[in-house]
Amino acid sequence: MKSTIGDRIHEARENKELDQATLSDKVGIVTRTLQRWEKGEQIPDGISITKIAKITGTHPHWLLTGEGEMYPTPSRPDNVYQMPTTFRRKTALVDLPLVSAVPAGKLATNFHPDYVDDYVTVDDVKDAQAFALKVKGNSMAPRIEDGDTVIVSPAHEAHNGDICVVRVNGEDTLKKVKFEGNYIHLVPLNPDFEPVTVKKRDVTFVWKVVKLIKEL
Repeated sequence: MKSTIGDRIHEARENKELDQATLSDKVGIVTRTLQRWEKGEQIPDGISITKIAKITGTHPHWLLTGEGEMYPTPSRPDNVYQMPTTFRRKTALVDLPLVSAVPAGKLATNFHPDYVDDYVTVDDVKDAQAFALKVKGNSMAPRIEDGDTVIVSPAHEAHNGDICVVRVNGEDTLKKVKFEGNYIHLVPLNPDFEPVTVKKRDVTFVWKVVKLIKEL
């Protein structure tokens, strides 16, 4: 059976040998709130997740999603990706519209898909509605950095772990997504940024990123 956020908070607290009152005090909440989190009656916000992770020494990404290692390792991913050396057959190229930038940071309202700034040529993503976006901010670094271009495909279904453009209450952001019940967790790849949990009913769309063009 897959663990919930509440299960993982409980496990992290027990491993640290903290009782509920002590952890609650360190996080800055009342004990009853922590009890509701551990029972799955409520979902903690990103700030609280980050605090719990620091207090218990766990990785905030694991605490929020259950994916990856429970405890962080000192190694960091290299910002260099080796190109495949295998032969690739010729593929058709398409020109996709490059529209206003999407923020890889705080939610912002500067993404307007109806306004075309330019065009980007890529191999066919087999989606007539696909388009390109310039990235602003570094919440997805080092994998996706400020100035990079992402190719977005509304036709591709988004799954847990996908990087997506998400519109929440009319505002937009680029994040890794995790679906859990009536909630969607928006997870930055940069540990300096905090994850955000939103309600599905407040989300207009979740569009999958299918390609990345690095800014050199």
